Amino acid sequence: MNSNYINAESAVELYEDKDLGLTYTPGSSIFKVWAPAAFAVSLVLYETGGNNLPETGSGIKDNGKIVQMQRQVTGVWQATVHDDVKGKYYMYRAVFSDGTIREAVDPYAVAVSANGTRTAIVDLRDTDPLHWNSDISPRLAHPADAVIYELHVRDFSSHSSSGMQYKGLFKAFTETGLTDANGNTLGIDHLVELGITHVHLLPVFDYQTVDELKQDGPSAAAPHFTDYNWGYDPQNYNVPEGSYSTNPSDPAARILELKELVQALHSHGIAVIMDVVYNHTFSVEKGPFDALTPDYFYRRDVYGQLSNGSGVGNEVATERPMVRKYIKDSLAYWATEYHIDGFRFDLMGLMDRVTMREIAEELRLEINPELLLYGEPWTGGDSPLPDKTLKGAQRGKGYAVFNDNFRSAIKGDSDGWGKGFATGEYGKEGEVASGIQGAIYDFADSPVETVNYTTAHDNLNLWDKILTVQGLRENAALPELENGRLKNGGSVEAAVALADPYATVDKGDILKNETVRRSLLANGIVLTSQGVPFLHAGDELLRSKYGDHNSYRSSDVINGIRWDNKQVFKPVFQYYKGLIALRRSHPAFRLHGREEIERCLEILRCDSGIVSYILKNHAGGDSWRNIVVIFNANPGTVTLCLPNVAERWNVVVDHSAAGQDAFRLIEGSEVEIEGLSMMVLYDVYGEPGPRSKVVEVHYERPDGDYRGWNLWVWDTGIQDGQCDFRTLEDGRAVARIEVMPEVESIGYILRLNDWEEKDGEGDRFIDCPPGEDVIRVLILEREQGNGGATVEHLQLMT
Repeated sequence: MNSNYINAESAVELYEDKDLGLTYTPGSSIFKVWAPAAFAVSLVLYETGGNNLPETGSGIKDNGKIVQMQRQVTGVWQATVHDDVKGKYYMYRAVFSDGTIREAVDPYAVAVSANGTRTAIVDLRDTDPLHWNSDISPRLAHPADAVIYELHVRDFSSHSSSGMQYKGLFKAFTETGLTDANGNTLGIDHLVELGITHVHLLPVFDYQTVDELKQDGPSAAAPHFTDYNWGYDPQNYNVPEGSYSTNPSDPAARILELKELVQALHSHGIAVIMDVVYNHTFSVEKGPFDALTPDYFYRRDVYGQLSNGSGVGNEVATERPMVRKYIKDSLAYWATEYHIDGFRFDLMGLMDRVTMREIAEELRLEINPELLLYGEPWTGGDSPLPDKTLKGAQRGKGYAVFNDNFRSAIKGDSDGWGKGFATGEYGKEGEVASGIQGAIYDFADSPVETVNYTTAHDNLNLWDKILTVQGLRENAALPELENGRLKNGGSVEAAVALADPYATVDKGDILKNETVRRSLLANGIVLTSQGVPFLHAGDELLRSKYGDHNSYRSSDVINGIRWDNKQVFKPVFQYYKGLIALRRSHPAFRLHGREEIERCLEILRCDSGIVSYILKNHAGGDSWRNIVVIFNANPGTVTLCLPNVAERWNVVVDHSAAGQDAFRLIEGSEVEIEGLSMMVLYDVYGEPGPRSKVVEVHYERPDGDYRGWNLWVWDTGIQDGQCDFRTLEDGRAVARIEVMPEVESIGYILRLNDWEEKDGEGDRFIDCPPGEDVIRVLILEREQGNGGATVEHLQLMT
């Protein structure tokens, strides 16, 4: 640590205003940067973006106009320029007490020159696409309704079979009406046809390791560059990645084109989730923070060394006040400026629980009550952070975590020969059943706290994992790859051309193939389980990455989605499409709470390679009275007894097809289910009663500060426990509580965070009269002369 180190243990005054960075207007612009350890800070205005200029030892490339900044009491430095500076570039130049001079991009930069060399000055309104003000995010009634599709921007369009003009770029998402020679939809129209609700984009903020100015290979001047990366190497957190732009040298182009991507997906009814990486940066010395706030943004171990819970050499100290503020400000910016609908947090275990709780509460209350939030509840190594956000930390806190317990139970380990239920291992039935129930008997209070999946961008994808378990890698001639290269040298392209991941598949009878059946069984479990389903892009096309288990910097020939597989494996695509349609049209597969699951879902069998369950009595307000779901992981046909609640059953899913329309009838009390397949049956179609009614609680505080306040509710019949305020209306915080139609009264307590404080004495109750769809309640806190407060509960008219 150097002499300019900001002592993280000492008091750091929090700067609460949300105006750090540049506030631009044509008449004048205000620049603000937090650099409390600096002796002096200057704003340096440049005419150019600084690319292809020699760098001196201090990091300064050429002369610019220097504007002295004034220090504020909170460690914020400020300067105002009374000119129109649009089109120019700027840096902050900090001088420290030991004489060190550092020049850096604004940590709050919203636009940069190519490769993030300098901060660019743009008018953000110039970057809005036509009709941007009328862009509307698709709405879901409940988080359980989401079906997430994880996708890398470049993978989407890079392959020659994509039919897209803007290969590898944001603008590929704006290309519509594309079909292959057989009339199959491609690109964004394919996503609509598939039926997913959310596209989860791997990181699209500005990252370090792709040279934006030389897309046909690494730059000799910067050998760490590659021409492909997943993007988990953050540089400028609030700027889109330039390599996905048609013109990386134009700071406004990448902003406009990412907004066009969001707008295009929204116009097709698909929401956008952004993968964010606030747990580490690519480097410390050349990262976005250390030049201006030495060491403050990074965690250290007991020996004073940078801690490495990320596995890449550093971890961001999210628990520190100004780091927490930076993360919340950044998320709020993406949600407002780019209309982003949700966030996936990389290595969320390295983010402290308070930060995650405040993100969920404040972003929903102040920006978008329907934001979808989830992340990885693990770390990449040991961390000194005491309150890690691991599985279980999310209970009642308004965000979800990936369910790796379920993942491993379904498929086995991630990269090796280890088996799971769908890949040939007995004894996993109980863990699979736990996942089917939304993990409410495992680590979750609610099914929407678990994201269910089999594979993602990390590790072997589903097809390659099953080939590995089956010992078919050699049959497929899959190359041995490491860090994007062949282990024994040679051309990756040539090796891929010689490989055939589908060598054992009879193209004339695809659904009979064992590997195909195991893959459909694996994701069939995910798509019919309680919780939020998550698919890796291309699974519906039997995508292969040619055995590359870590393709983060492999070439397009490995990562690109091969759209010609859609015609070859059309029955597989139709099966996925049918399962998604089934899920989205039947609320029984999308139950909202623990109590609802406990009442409606019963496991029928859970042994010997069989897991089956019933969704009872119009579960979730479903039109089907009883639904039976069966998974057979045995190689051969199995005969099972059906529940004694009906004499005939309608089949909507079996080994041959999936959908929401019955295509055969089962008479009697037994059914045969083929090996390595699933079946979904229902007995009677009918009109259920109302699914639920809503209790709407309006809470008014004199100070207008609702941060941390929430309700603890019980006897709802759907989901008891913590209920957050999600919106502000007329200065009041509003929470909406679902209750069963027959419930006559629910209890609640108003509390701060986790019982730090209660507002009011004792339990309170809300009457829920029969026949009322919405019950409104007002809770008023009134100040008293002695500095105390009284709390009044008023039941409002409906």
